[in-house]
Amino acid sequence: MTRIIADISVSLDGFVTGPDPGPDNGLGTGGEALHTWAFSDDPDDRRVLEEATARSGAVVLGRKLFDVVDGPGGWDDTIGYGAGEVGKPAFVVVTSSQPEAVRLTGLDWTFVTTGLADAVAVARERAEAAASDSGKDLDVVLMGGGATVRSALAAGLVDVLTLHLAPVVLGAGTPLFTGGPPRMLAQRSVTSTSTATHLTYDVLEVIR
Repeated sequence: MTRIIADISVSLDGFVTGPDPGPDNGLGTGGEALHTWAFSDDPDDRRVLEEATARSGAVVLGRKLFDVVDGPGGWDDTIGYGAGEVGKPAFVVVTSSQPEAVRLTGLDWTFVTTGLADAVAVARERAEAAASDSGKDLDVVLMGGGATVRSALAAGLVDVLTLHLAPVVLGAGTPLFTGGPPRMLAQRSVTSTSTATHLTYDVLEVIR
């Protein structure tokens, strides 16, 4: 069964970037500390990263994040989706307009201009096709940015929420949560390392 998994790193004070993020400063000031775990040699960090990359049949991201990863300082042959794992699932970008050009032409990009729900539906189809071809269960992963994950949670599109809680207080930046309907979560797993606490929850019903 293909699940929709929101997977994102977050600071102790709830930010997914530091202050002043942008194409040339994707994670904002100090935001690199959020992803220290992804480059760690700790075996638990490595396992979390490898399992997440391997399960990704398709990945959804917002346009701002696409502009960062496809920009001059973004992904390359050594660092990409899954950090050093450099996984190559199908990528589905939620955007109001298609980019004029794509730098990372070796990756499978689909641009959806009709909204997040349609992007998730397209990603689910791609993940299910990849699962059928590979003979193993694969999921849709919402990798961000924060607004994309937040909107998907609010719209009830997310089955599983995975947070990589980094031991850093950024003070400002892009918040992960800024409102939306309250939802019950069921904790599935907790893995603690020196660089992050990896938390996985099933997303349940809206609290009424």
